[in-house]
Amino acid sequence: MSAGANRVDDAADAGHVAPTTGRTQVAVGNRQAWRVVVGFGVVSLAADMVYEGARSIYGPLLASLGASAVLVGLITGAGEAAALLLRLVSGPMADRTRRYWTLTIVGYGLTAVCVPLLAVTPILGGAGLAVAAVLILAERLGKAIRSPAKSALLADAASRVGMGRGLGVHKALDQIGAFAGPLLVAAVVAVTAGALWPGLAALTVPAVVAMLLLTTLRARARSSPAERDTSTRSEAAAKTGREPLPRRFHWFAAAMAVCTAGLVTFGLIGFHLVRAGVVATAAVPLMYATAMAAGALAALVTGVLYDRAGAWVLLALPAMIAVVPPLAFGGDLPAAVFGVVVWGAAVGLQDSTVKAMVADLVPRERRATAYGIFAAVQGTGALAGGAAAGLLYDRSVPSLIVAVVLAQAVALLMLIGVLARTRQHRRDPA
Repeated sequence: MSAGANRVDDAADAGHVAPTTGRTQVAVGNRQAWRVVVGFGVVSLAADMVYEGARSIYGPLLASLGASAVLVGLITGAGEAAALLLRLVSGPMADRTRRYWTLTIVGYGLTAVCVPLLAVTPILGGAGLAVAAVLILAERLGKAIRSPAKSALLADAASRVGMGRGLGVHKALDQIGAFAGPLLVAAVVAVTAGALWPGLAALTVPAVVAMLLLTTLRARARSSPAERDTSTRSEAAAKTGREPLPRRFHWFAAAMAVCTAGLVTFGLIGFHLVRAGVVATAAVPLMYATAMAAGALAALVTGVLYDRAGAWVLLALPAMIAVVPPLAFGGDLPAAVFGVVVWGAAVGLQDSTVKAMVADLVPRERRATAYGIFAAVQGTGALAGGAAAGLLYDRSVPSLIVAVVLAQAVALLMLIGVLARTRQHRRDPA
């Protein structure tokens, strides 16, 4: 990207361009890009504290309101499906309307409002369960609305500082929130002798912080990467919007869906560790926190490697996923801990460096659309893989291990093909 494509500084934004060299312009533009990346990272940290903290007690909360196990599964499952599949709508909407910031703020706003309101459901009597279900689904709707738009804004800023490194830093901050939120809720619940509503009410604080940070980031950005120069980009965007996404993007999405299908859920891992007597129930949240820390570190490391060595670093993902079941279900505590660490690292790579590859595969004006499609394809893989893993686990752990290894071998071959085609395309764009 040329130096002239970047905003120079605050004076330039106000219409007073200071005399700077091209190198200085690039340096200032990079600083502004890092402010956006880190700003979104801190917003995600606070927001993750909110919804990850709440999700850690959705089961007990719904049960206390009278929900059966089937209803708990239906509500939470429908929420996750909505968060993924509705991005097929919100992604193209963001690219078509160019209202990336508006959709991002609305999406975060739904989370900031709906989660703390769950604290009042225990006092609503018979209506509490219905209200809780609506609030949970609305919070997941907020996730669907904001994710493609935010990812497009974030990728645009990260492209100026290193796509892998930028998304890696964002994901690391995001994971800190995913780590801290459940711990905050657990601490408040423990202090209040097991009452759930105070833990949910406490999430009002990070919710308010997230919205204040987001509005401040928007105000400081003023001319956001995805929205500036709309007059010069509108014609190109309209032309690009009529073209199909590259075939290699669809193949990459399919390969990642196979990877995701093989990544057993932490719920199944935790279920096994407790049932097999490897760890006590109270230790499972600590295992999950360890996985989140591993994910943050993996996002940073693989992001830097992606920028320096290229997309071939993604070949590590199928191998990482393949070794999780033998370690996590092996029956030995040290192996299980290592398996959980690898699981967390794989999740961190998926949510950062993989998204960097998506951004690099598609036109800038179609990134929100691509992220929406990619999430839906991954969600389909996760749903199919989760169901298959549960069935195979009940039959025999060795059969689950074999199935995951075979699936990742297929994913590896698909990924190699995508990377080879991408390299060829860069050599010969025609």
